[in-house]
Amino acid sequence: MRTVQAVAWKEIQIYFSSPTAYIVAMIFLALASFFFVRDLSNPFPQASMSSFFQGATIILILLAPTLTMRLLAEEQKLGTIELLLTSPVRDWEVVVGKYLASLVFLMGTIIPTVYYVILLAIFAEPDPGPIWAGYLGLVLYGAAALSVGLLTSTLTNNQIIAAVVAMGILLLLFFANLAANIFEPSGLAATIITEVGMQSHFQDFERGVIDTKNIAYYLLVTTFFIFVSIRALESRRWR
Repeated sequence: MRTVQAVAWKEIQIYFSSPTAYIVAMIFLALASFFFVRDLSNPFPQASMSSFFQGATIILILLAPTLTMRLLAEEQKLGTIELLLTSPVRDWEVVVGKYLASLVFLMGTIIPTVYYVILLAIFAEPDPGPIWAGYLGLVLYGAAALSVGLLTSTLTNNQIIAAVVAMGILLLLFFANLAANIFEPSGLAATIITEVGMQSHFQDFERGVIDTKNIAYYLLVTTFFIFVSIRALESRRWR
């Protein structure tokens, strides 16, 4: 675990010293503010964070790949990946360490949005259940999205390609339930496609419902993509 911590700490330092990361964080907060204010601008606004959470999941489709695109793609481009593979550091320690660093930075980006909750609490009486359930869902959603970006970064040495492919995968997972309703509104295929999609599992959190099935889904997706990332990195030893 010390090796994982060392890799993670190195990546965290890179994140917090990179102007690009701060720009991405500022864009996230600016767009999140827009979605939060959009609800309040209605003639009869509700004391909820529903619009914010809906918007945040869309923003994460762009944010997560941007945060992860350089994690391993840059190592491959610079040739430093060979040093990692020949060092005593294990492949899974490299992957997990880099992933945890991106998760820490994402958490650091989400935490300032608690300010919106404070504003609601001052000027209204919001139901805390949907708010905190929504934040739990948002963190799980973000964790899964980061794991997708990590995998694409492992498969290429081009950061732009890694980001674009990750965005494509996340868009497919986002619109899965919509596609199921269009092509086959009912039936087994529609049910399977809906269950695979990320957005359908987030809706319960948004309503304040914490279902272990949805938690298990996001953890499974995250674990799957991290596992495939580790295997993809290991395969480089045999090239």
